[in-house]
Amino acid sequence: MATEPSVPPRRWSGAIGLGVVFGGLIALVSTVAIGNAWAACDVGNGPADGMTLLLLGPLVWVAAAVPWALLRVTLGRRHRGAALVVGLVFTLWFTWFLVTWLGMPDSYPAPSCPGNVPPWWPGFIPA
Repeated sequence: MATEPSVPPRRWSGAIGLGVVFGGLIALVSTVAIGNAWAACDVGNGPADGMTLLLLGPLVWVAAAVPWALLRVTLGRRHRGAALVVGLVFTLWFTWFLVTWLGMPDSYPAPSCPGNVPPWWPGFIPA
């Protein structure tokens, strides 16, 4: 006769850890890319931009961690590979969205960046 575990498995523990790791990576990459775009196109001023990015980082972290945790709990229980692929596609899209929306504002005149696209931005990625 098989015995059941005394403590039911915690399904949120792994999901939260995965969300924290990937959310942190998205926040780090996004804020660094936004800061580099602002610096290359001479957007704003240095200290205020740094404080804005400092406050933006945790918000991006939470906004990126929640979908990863939800994917892990919902789709990841049965199809881990599909959850990973969907999560990676979301990560790429969310990072691109943040960098192009916040890092390359259309309303800011940037004479050093034609079209408000920094010179280091790859041409094959739409901005």
